[in-house]
Amino acid sequence: MSKFYRDFKCEVRAQNDEEHGNYITGQPIVFGDIYDVGGLYAETIDEGALDNTDLRDVRFLVNHNFSMIPLARSRNNNANSTMQLEKVQGGLNIRANLDTEHNSTAEELYSAVSRGDISGMSFAFLVDEESWENLDSDYPTRHIRGISSVFEVSAVTAPAYEATSIEARSDAEALESAKAKLESEKQKALEERQAQLDALATRINSLMED
Repeated sequence: MSKFYRDFKCEVRAQNDEEHGNYITGQPIVFGDIYDVGGLYAETIDEGALDNTDLRDVRFLVNHNFSMIPLARSRNNNANSTMQLEKVQGGLNIRANLDTEHNSTAEELYSAVSRGDISGMSFAFLVDEESWENLDSDYPTRHIRGISSVFEVSAVTAPAYEATSIEARSDAEALESAKAKLESEKQKALEERQAQLDALATRINSLMED
């Protein structure tokens, strides 16, 4: 099962209150938006894709840097978690409480979001249900219907331009992966079509023999 990353410009806010201290809010997953995947195909996350998603352990990072200490973390999305996740009609909202007093990276991130220098979020996820439209065209559409797990959310310093899901940090790798995915789906569609034609031919031959 392939791991996917999707990042985009969105409204990311740095906020403060007595209960939570300094925190960041944003919406890393948005339903219905159309993303261009390297000019190869369009992609959208359908409403309901999070209905059965595993959100038991989700880290909050910067630029998908798994070597860093998480700035916040959601464990079973309980009240004691430093990141809260909320499934809403439009997608997934997050609130990450930041320890800006004891963590210099958290302080830097909070400042950058406050200044508007960071305006993107991203998430890492696995897909367990999808469908395709217009695979015989030059620009098909992939529908992500079910996300099996989300294991990381990131603030990103260089988000892909709006409505584009190939990250600038790994264009070559992501593009090759997207090409392989598309070719695989086209091949499966051809094989299914051929199987249907073979079955139809067998049925016709049987009827003629009768």
